[in-house]
Amino acid sequence: MTMQAARLYGKEDLRVEMVKAPEVREGEVLLAVKASAVCGTDIRMFRNGHKNASAAHPLVLGHEIAGVVEKVGPGVAGYREGVRVAVAPNMGCGVCDRCVSGNTQLCADYQAFGINIDGGFAEHLLVPAAAVRQGNLSEMPAGVDFAAAAVVEPLSCVYNAFQRCAIGPGDTVLVMGSGPIGLMHARLAKMGGAAKVFMNDINAERLAWCAGLEKAVIPIESPVLAERLREETRGRGVDVVITANPAPESQVAALELAGVNGRVMFFGGLPEGKNKVALDTNLVHYKQISITGTTRQSLAQYRRTLELVGAGLVSLEGIISRTWTIGETRAAFDEVMKGRGLKQVVAFA
Repeated sequence: MTMQAARLYGKEDLRVEMVKAPEVREGEVLLAVKASAVCGTDIRMFRNGHKNASAAHPLVLGHEIAGVVEKVGPGVAGYREGVRVAVAPNMGCGVCDRCVSGNTQLCADYQAFGINIDGGFAEHLLVPAAAVRQGNLSEMPAGVDFAAAAVVEPLSCVYNAFQRCAIGPGDTVLVMGSGPIGLMHARLAKMGGAAKVFMNDINAERLAWCAGLEKAVIPIESPVLAERLREETRGRGVDVVITANPAPESQVAALELAGVNGRVMFFGGLPEGKNKVALDTNLVHYKQISITGTTRQSLAQYRRTLELVGAGLVSLEGIISRTWTIGETRAAFDEVMKGRGLKQVVAFA
């Protein structure tokens, strides 16, 4: 059996081609992929190349995935053919201290779909036995479609940050960055009871667009950001600042804009060459600011996020801008690189 797949051969060399479909062995599960969303990580791997993708060993990209169990291998318990599932992409070794603590996503030897094993931009996905045992497949709640289930992966990364920031009732929150991730941060903050959710971006048009999608968002353009926040918080500064962009300037500003006992989340990673940032640590000292960061998500966080979406407690409305066929994968990448829309999703019949 053959299938279509989008495989990365090297820097800016993404090819949609017919390849042999994977065969299921003992302990494994084969999925018919129904939706796979494009992530910034996919774009970075495409633009820069990646150590796990070469002409000799091309890699199927895509780690934001949902589909249907098509075949269950011998010895598999807990899954059956025909079940709709969302896929958590990261799996650990299962025996190290991090894995035993439930943080398999932080395992030093972790594997991830679309990063170091074949991912979801293909008609079929082979789920290894380790991922089956670990519980990477979660049955989708009724009423959640495949595109939304695929986007649960980035939302669960945001949920990780939401928990670490301990956003609660009455907090004032500033989200710096108005992409899909910024919008997710804003919606989770509102779900957590934030009194005011501010959003800032250097792109005024994109900022206005996100504010139009989420009525809870108070948009503030960069030239007046500090002044407006002083007015809105009566000079106290905000309780939580989240940098949901790859800009060092935002990390510097976050310390200035946070109030006393504020919490700062460095969510967006910085590109190489810009990741050494001069911060005014006296602001941390005298304002007692807590600075933290997060990466990926635990399986518990992934499943809880899927439940939140299924229960209607957090909305993904407006975040998915367009769906594409597998043959249009490169066009979907181009759309992301041009900054058009929010999430682009490759969908399968």
